[in-house]
Amino acid sequence: MSIEVENITKKYGSQLALKNISFKIKSGEILGFIGPNGAGKSTMMKIICGIISPDHGSVKVNGFDVIENSIKVKRKIGYLPETNPLYNDLFIREYLKHIAGLYKLGRNSASRIDETIKLIGLDDEINKKIGQLSKGFRQRVGLAQVILHNPDVLILDEPTSGLDPNQIIDIRSLISEMGKEKTVMLSTHIIQEVEAICDRVLIINKGEIVADDKAKNLQSYGKNTSCTILVEFNELFDKNKLSKIPGVEKIKTTNNRNWLIQTKNNKDLRPEIFRFAVDNNLTVLSLQKKDKTLEDVFRELTK
Repeated sequence: MSIEVENITKKYGSQLALKNISFKIKSGEILGFIGPNGAGKSTMMKIICGIISPDHGSVKVNGFDVIENSIKVKRKIGYLPETNPLYNDLFIREYLKHIAGLYKLGRNSASRIDETIKLIGLDDEINKKIGQLSKGFRQRVGLAQVILHNPDVLILDEPTSGLDPNQIIDIRSLISEMGKEKTVMLSTHIIQEVEAICDRVLIINKGEIVADDKAKNLQSYGKNTSCTILVEFNELFDKNKLSKIPGVEKIKTTNNRNWLIQTKNNKDLRPEIFRFAVDNNLTVLSLQKKDKTLEDVFRELTK
């Protein structure tokens, strides 16, 4: 097991940030760690990295306790905080050389820096100072710093925050590639990012875990068990007729042709809706079931 978090509790004064949190992340797994602002995500990540200490509980990384073996743990972790701290007056290679010195990479540091620059895609920007780089390339420098010492575990806090769509896709690809060999814990507010690259999703709200499963299994979470069906008819008609179909809970429409029908107990009423169309001499132009998304689950569990 790569990361083991057991019964972690953390308070800031009278404010409870984390309440008895426990979870495990396997080697080679990419975990999406999501929750609203103030849910405790950054606090949990800092505890795993040994930056702050919990009030109660324990964390182990590759079998080493983060408090009792803090130096060993830090050698095995690459941490990218939400606010990426960089030295703007240094050239990229200068900065990475400085980081290599901190990790005492020794005689192998030059080749490792070259390898990392190529892997992260910084070749074309290598002659620029960090302060001259776009935010996307600054994030790449941050990721280069994170993986320079070849850690087993990557802790990434909002790695694509503030980037444009092209930059987000580039950084996602890098993270996915690194996740093939390393354990990755990724915090983000972009739900599509979690769906695209994460093996598993952990949702935290008000310091407590409210869901922990594979993304495809999370549709069953939450209180809302209704099924939503989208249907378009060729003609206008009275919505009261549609509401009489057994099992219909709510109906919404924009123009009396396109209807969004919410059913009770997650029942798929498409056969009944089709029969309704036949009985009322209507043509069905489209009919589809709208599955619950990860975003729907997130909203339900963190309201």
